[in-house]
Amino acid sequence: MAENNTTYNPLYLDNLCYSNLIQNKTVYVAGDGSGDFNCNGSNDQVEINQALKYVAENPQFTTVHLKGPYTYVISDSIFIGNNTTVEGDPTAVIKLIDKASWPVDKPLITQMDSNEINGVTIKGFEINGNHDNNRDKENGYGFYNMIHFCNSTDIQVHDMYMHDGHGEGLKVERSYNVQFYNNTIYKTGHNALFAEGCQNLEVWNNNITIRTDCGLRVLNSNHVKFHDNVIDSFHHWSAGGSGILIEKTTGVVNDVEIYNNTIHDTYGPGIWLIGWLDSYPKEEAQNVHIFDNVFYNTGTNPNIDLVGGIITSGFYDTLIENNTFDGVYHAAIIHMLPTEIPIYPAEVRTSLSPTGTGHTTIVRNNIIVNTQKRKEDPEGTGYAVINYLPETYAFVLENNCLYNNSAGNYQNCTSNTDIYVDPLFINQSIHDYRLKPNSPCNGTGYT
Repeated sequence: MAENNTTYNPLYLDNLCYSNLIQNKTVYVAGDGSGDFNCNGSNDQVEINQALKYVAENPQFTTVHLKGPYTYVISDSIFIGNNTTVEGDPTAVIKLIDKASWPVDKPLITQMDSNEINGVTIKGFEINGNHDNNRDKENGYGFYNMIHFCNSTDIQVHDMYMHDGHGEGLKVERSYNVQFYNNTIYKTGHNALFAEGCQNLEVWNNNITIRTDCGLRVLNSNHVKFHDNVIDSFHHWSAGGSGILIEKTTGVVNDVEIYNNTIHDTYGPGIWLIGWLDSYPKEEAQNVHIFDNVFYNTGTNPNIDLVGGIITSGFYDTLIENNTFDGVYHAAIIHMLPTEIPIYPAEVRTSLSPTGTGHTTIVRNNIIVNTQKRKEDPEGTGYAVINYLPETYAFVLENNCLYNNSAGNYQNCTSNTDIYVDPLFINQSIHDYRLKPNSPCNGTGYT
């Protein structure tokens, strides 16, 4: 094996070693001299990119494996080719260099071909965005996104630890068949996941702590499933918005399922559905299904009024069922049209107003308890359900259980079938919202 600037090139391997590589279909990168490509702690993207280039040019190989324990310090982007897996030991860390001074929209990990990327899996290692040693850049402006793909197909990112960043954890644009699962995401600078113009997106079993914007955000994306995630917020003045944001402007958004998530202690609402910009037909923004989720203490931000459990405007025929809400601020479910809201950190949108009427939200078999007044402008808040838009929006409220909400049950809406009793949770103090056998609400809420 020949050595060139601490880089070992598999092209020079003896026959026995090369045969083993072909059998494993894996090229190894290490920091202790044991890899096929070896790093020295400086500009480690050079050797990683050499390994990725070798795999891209030799189709008998499929995988680049980052060996740990080692921190690979990068001063430039890592570029992945088609049909490639980048994996690592849990003790392998990709870390952005101090004072990187990269331009906007330059990510840590991205695609070799700027036109498209297909068949990529990233799994098993850690990405450290090194936020505190790159404070010359602001959060949320597109600096230092951890992973960014566009025009991509069949992307998987799973079993990763991604933390302390300036931008997105994973950003995907105009992409198809994206899976994001079993990840721990802590204090990225914007969203843990941001998908724009994507189709067939599934996100599950992630544990997300928000720093700035949202946990999971989709814009003009369809055929979306968000399930079995746990989302909360880092508490700071910049700690951002909703746990989950579903946004529609010009695309079709009529097949979204959000279920089995636990969303708690967020600064903004637990879930925000917002359709806005120009007018659009009903069929382009309908049939969002939100079910079997738990929300508690969502909407803690003391400086904004857009807080609560679920806030929605611009969507038709939304179905909200079998969820449990405990101690959320403002109201559990709200029709609300913000006329001016800062989109951190760069802009203030003066209107997020959709046109049209006949927006209906169906709310059934939910449990809503202990709703609190919001901290900003608390007057008139603390109900279970609020409709601030009664002329153009309507609730259909069926068989919900409402109890001990600080201001009462309804504002500008009502129900003939809801009940008003203690639901008898197994252990509310530890957020075990299963129901006792003698609960009057069996068959509703989270089970």
